[in-house]
Amino acid sequence: MKFVSTILRRSAVSAAAVAAAIFSLSAQSEDFNTGKYMEIQSMILRTLQSQYVDTVQLDDLMHKGIDAMLSTLDPYTVFIPEENEEDLDIMTTASYGGVGALIQKTPQGYIIVVEPYENSAAVKTGLHPGDTIVAIEGVSTKELTADQCSGRMRGRPGTELNMTVVRGRGGDTVDVVLTRERIHIPDVVYYGFLNDSTGYIQIGGFTVDGSRDVRRALEDLRADGRMKRLVLDLRGNGGGLMNEAVNIVSLFVPQGTMVVSAKGKHPAADFQYSTETAPVDTLIPLMVMVNSASASSSEIVAGALQDMDRATVAGVRTYGKGLVQTIRPVGYNTSLKVTTAKYYTPSGRCVQAIDYSHRNEDGSVGYVPDSLKKAFRTRLGRTVYDGGGITPDIEVEPKYYSRPVIAMIYGNVLSDYAIRYFNTHDSIAPAGEFLLTDEEYADFVKFAAQKDFDARTEAQIEMEGVLEAADREGLTGSVEGLEEEMDALLDRFSLSKEEFLEANKSTVKPLLEDEIVLKFYMRRGGAESALRQDVQLQKALELWDGTVPSAPAASGEEKAEEE
Repeated sequence: MKFVSTILRRSAVSAAAVAAAIFSLSAQSEDFNTGKYMEIQSMILRTLQSQYVDTVQLDDLMHKGIDAMLSTLDPYTVFIPEENEEDLDIMTTASYGGVGALIQKTPQGYIIVVEPYENSAAVKTGLHPGDTIVAIEGVSTKELTADQCSGRMRGRPGTELNMTVVRGRGGDTVDVVLTRERIHIPDVVYYGFLNDSTGYIQIGGFTVDGSRDVRRALEDLRADGRMKRLVLDLRGNGGGLMNEAVNIVSLFVPQGTMVVSAKGKHPAADFQYSTETAPVDTLIPLMVMVNSASASSSEIVAGALQDMDRATVAGVRTYGKGLVQTIRPVGYNTSLKVTTAKYYTPSGRCVQAIDYSHRNEDGSVGYVPDSLKKAFRTRLGRTVYDGGGITPDIEVEPKYYSRPVIAMIYGNVLSDYAIRYFNTHDSIAPAGEFLLTDEEYADFVKFAAQKDFDARTEAQIEMEGVLEAADREGLTGSVEGLEEEMDALLDRFSLSKEEFLEANKSTVKPLLEDEIVLKFYMRRGGAESALRQDVQLQKALELWDGTVPSAPAASGEEKAEEE
């Protein structure tokens, strides 16, 4: 037996030595390849700089090369040059020094104020939607791009900014001097009651101290005791700081509850977040609304509350972005935002889409076959799946908007008319009550008909495609009367802009009302107005009985014992 034991120990030592040698050779091979390609790259740059027929802009060439290299990894690992460091600050904190207003370039080439942010320097200085900024520090905005204008308007908080502005109301030209402030876009877009007993909080992001604002909203809704259930709306929330997301979950689950973990290639990238503060309410029935634009931290909040059976998730599958990014300095005041780990919900699900190279048009996770999905169990034993994003407990499709409606939105047709309306009306009804008259909508139809947007419907485009295919295949010339019949059919599918807007009044009018309310009452008012026509939310409320799942989540100790 002693002889056998000795042989086994020697075998184990030999195996360990072989493994170590293989690992060492692998590491040496990786180091050799890294050094080799760095040397090759350096030689290529020297050759281009000394021998290429035209002048080589090395900075531009290197930026493009780095971007192309990183694009082969994932969409979120990116190089941040020195001049974009301020954008990184905005991305991580939603704060910046500046005016606090959304601007856009006008057809005349100047800059127009589209939407001032609540409590911003722009509002305090009296800037309104429709005001035209014709000069910044004496430089005409006509000579600058929108990005260049935005860059000139930003600056260190406390510094002064001089602008020449043509008022949208009245047309007076005035010189405006404002003091730049640290602009922060609040995470809580709107909160209130959907009915006598249903509270509602819309969360637009996860930035510094955002969870504190959510806590205040929750406590305010609970104050008079009539709230019997609560909706957290994370639709369109692209994520942000993970610790703020964890703090929001902590409002509804016992202290010490594990919310999210991360696993990476390097052990240093592994971590686990648990709630650290006492909850506000562990019993109130909770529903979390999500859509395909709910990403990252939003998915962790929805997935964690779903795994704990603490909330019902409603809407459509989320984006499928579960990658951890870390900012690393890479020299010369530049940084690399690099993916270092993947997020996992309490049940063990990975939020990240299995294949993020194949996405839907909006960037969200595409179709995932059942064979690639893995089943997991919630705290109460319900089955949930990975494969990308969070699949809702109650699946409710959003309202469909046709191509011309989307074209009007992205073409600023609704916004432009809303600005005109703002400039010709001193006030409107409260945000939740404002409605356009039929005469005012007819005025919008005339306005929109003069705008340049693609008013072709999907049916019309499909029919045009059929006509083109029939022509390519020689059918229109060989089948008697076919061309005339198809042209007549296409005419029936084709509507003028006026005809389309009248036929789709029930869809377009509420969107226009929301946009007008946004100009008068800013983001909070626009969100309140939009709730009136939120058919997805209304349907989700009908399907939600507020009782399953609604049990409080287990504490951290109970969870550990269960596992």
